[in-house]
Order: sequence, then C-alpha cells, then structure tokens
Amino acid sequence: MKSNLAKVLHRVDGRALISHVCETALELDPNRVVIVVGHQANDVKAEMLADFEGKPIDFALQHQQLGTGDAVNAARSHLAESDSTTLVLSGDVPMITVETLQSLIATQLDYASGGAACTVLTVRLEDPGGYGRIVRDENGSFSKIVEQKDASDEEKAIDEINSGIYCFDTRKLFNALARVGKDNAQGEYYLTDVPGILAADGEDIAIHQSADAGELEGINDRRQLAAMAEAVRNRTVEMLMLESGVSFVDPRSAYISARAKIGRDTVVHPNASIEGRSVIGEGCTIRPGVRIVNSQIGDNVEVKDNSFITDSTIGSNCSVGPMAHLRGRAVMKEGAKVGNFVELKKTTLGEGSKASHLTYLGDATIGTNTNIGAGTITCNYDGKNKHETHIGDNVKIGSDTMLVAPIKVGDNASTGAGSVVTKDVENDAVVVGVPAKVKKKLAEI
Repeated sequence: MKSNLAKVLHRVDGRALISHVCETALELDPNRVVIVVGHQANDVKAEMLADFEGKPIDFALQHQQLGTGDAVNAARSHLAESDSTTLVLSGDVPMITVETLQSLIATQLDYASGGAACTVLTVRLEDPGGYGRIVRDENGSFSKIVEQKDASDEEKAIDEINSGIYCFDTRKLFNALARVGKDNAQGEYYLTDVPGILAADGEDIAIHQSADAGELEGINDRRQLAAMAEAVRNRTVEMLMLESGVSFVDPRSAYISARAKIGRDTVVHPNASIEGRSVIGEGCTIRPGVRIVNSQIGDNVEVKDNSFITDSTIGSNCSVGPMAHLRGRAVMKEGAKVGNFVELKKTTLGEGSKASHLTYLGDATIGTNTNIGAGTITCNYDGKNKHETHIGDNVKIGSDTMLVAPIKVGDNASTGAGSVVTKDVENDAVVVGVPAKVKKKLAEI
C-alpha cells in the first residue's frame, strides 16, 4: 500500500476495510467474531470497538507475522475448545456478501449429510496468477491447495483459485493447525495446508465455488483500493434505484454510503455525498454539492446546494440552505427553515421557525413559529464556558441582534435591529438598543 497505515485500516465507503468484513460477519449472528490483530493492533482495536460497540467481538494478538496458519492459531484460546463451526475471513475483502457466506456454511454443514471437516470457498479466474490453486483428484473432489510460489507449471495452469475464505469444524481445525509446518518457499505456516492435513486424516473436504469473482477480490495497492471504492459505490446506488425507488440525476457522481437509507421518490443531484448511517425520508430533494453525514432527515425535505449536515436531525417538510451548516446534534422540527449562510450548532429550531440569512445559532433552543432575522448571533462562549440561549414561541428577532448567553427570550417578544441583548426578555416585550432595553410591551399597543 506504500503507507504508514495498516492495510485493513485503509478506507472504502468511509470506513476501514476490516469494518466491512466484520459487519458482514455480524449479520450471520455468530456467537462471536474474533479479530486477529498484529501490526498496529491498538489502532485496529480502537477502530473496531468504536464501530461495533456492544457487539460480540474479541481480539487475538498475532505476535509475529508468520503466515495465515499462524494468524488463525492466534485465536486458539478463544475457539479451540468449542463444538462449533469456524468461518475464516480475510480483513481486506470488503465486497463479500452475507448470501455467499450463508451458502458456504450450508455446504459445510450439509456435505454428504454428515458435515465436512472443512469447506473451501473458490472461484474461477481468467488470470489466476498470484493466487493459490485448487487441485482436484480424478473424481473432481478436493486434493490440495498449492500456493503460487510452490506450484508446478501444470498446477499454475489451473484456473480455480482459493479465495482465502473457509469453514471449519473448530476442533478439527485447531488439531490440524498443530501439525502445520513451514517447509515452503515463504518459510511460513500456511492455513492452506490444513485442508490437506484433514484430507490425509480421512476427513471430508468440501468445495463451494462462487460465481462472482468480484466479491472475493482483496486489496493490495492504492489502485485496487480506488477500484473497490467505486465498485461499492456503484452497487449501493444501483440497489437504491432498483429496490428503494430513489432517483439519481447522475448516478456516476453520487457518493452514497452502503449504510445509508434513502426513501422512495427522493431525488439526489450530482456531487451529493451521503455518508455513514444517514437516513433520508421519502420525497426529498438533495441538491448538488450537499454533504450529509450520520444524520436523519424526514420526508419532503429540500436540502439546497452546497449545504453540510452532520450528526443532526431534520423533521419533515423542512428547507435547508443553500450553503447552510448543521452540526453537533442540531435539530430542525417539522416545517422549519434554515437559509443561506446559516449555521446551527447543538441547536433546536422549533416547528415552523425560520432562520433565513447569515446567522449563527449555537447552544440554543428556539420555539415554534419564531423568526430569526439576518445577521443574528447567539454569543454562546465567554472565553471559558459555553452557555445556552432559550427563545420562546412566536418571537421576532430583529436583524443583526446579538444574544449574549446565558439568556432567555420569552414568548411573543421582539428585538430591534442591531440590539445587543444581555438580559432576559419577558413575554410580549420589545427590546432595542445597546445594551437592549425594554421599549414597550406588545400588550400595551
């Protein structure tokens, strides 16, 4: 990879390669997932624990990188004594699907009605160079796996390759691993020797051949990483169009996370990026240049050009942007509007309320049907601490108002243009000036 970063931490679809594999494994509802770590072990652990908090994940440390057999053997203490099936996956194969793994496991458990000691997932390639070959006997059954560097010319001509993904009877796996040597070109302990050892013991070895070579591809360089990212992106967009009824103005320019969910009749314009576990409702319009990260958006929402929304929630029938910024768990209630060059940070904008122009609202709670005038700022930071602003229902905040937090503005109150509000404003009051003072009560008019 020509990188200081461990290969499995390189990102596709916004997350580590190994995260894709782990998520697929977890969809099989296993008793546990054991991740074998070595190089940059702490970084891999941190990434996985953050991504899969609360999931049945353990870690096994491979102290030296002595081959694939040694890697699996590192998990011995986690698995060896269990009567179970162990599925062995590679951390750099992000396209592998649940359906393929379920079929592999079914072959393992159903083989000759008694189950196999091992099932190897294979695929045929036009150019098998660099991969271990599957050698079959005269009956077409498994004979052995031979690595490219150890293969004869005749064996190199075989086009069926080992994917590096296997199912094992757990006890038989670790019994055979104890007998694996390293008398080979690499001087390593090959996991590929285990099926041969089991076959020599008279055990049944099954082969499950996949029809899709693409989902078994690994990553070995930056070019493959980019190609894989494009493949994941294309698969996601195609599924959204065919299965969810989403329209893409230009499918080639959309960047949509495989974890995102988008409702029917939503239209996504060019160069939009919808990342993480974002959820977008039905009938929405996502305009060009929009970036949405780990956010929830209701139905019939329009997000206008070049807006950035992260870790926020937008109710139905809202309008955002253009060039708006929502972050830090910002919330827009139904029918609210945020316009151009407006930023919401850790702020709730109430139902039907509006902040249409050139405004910063931080650490604020704003009621229903309130209008925030252009140039308004909640001054939420005093140099040491953040403070909150509370604005009630049916309030009119005049243009260029500064609200110096902590502060409360009551229901039906108003501020004059250019006011600097440093004290709480009562219900129905009109305040103006620097510092703002009560000019009158609306009830008196």
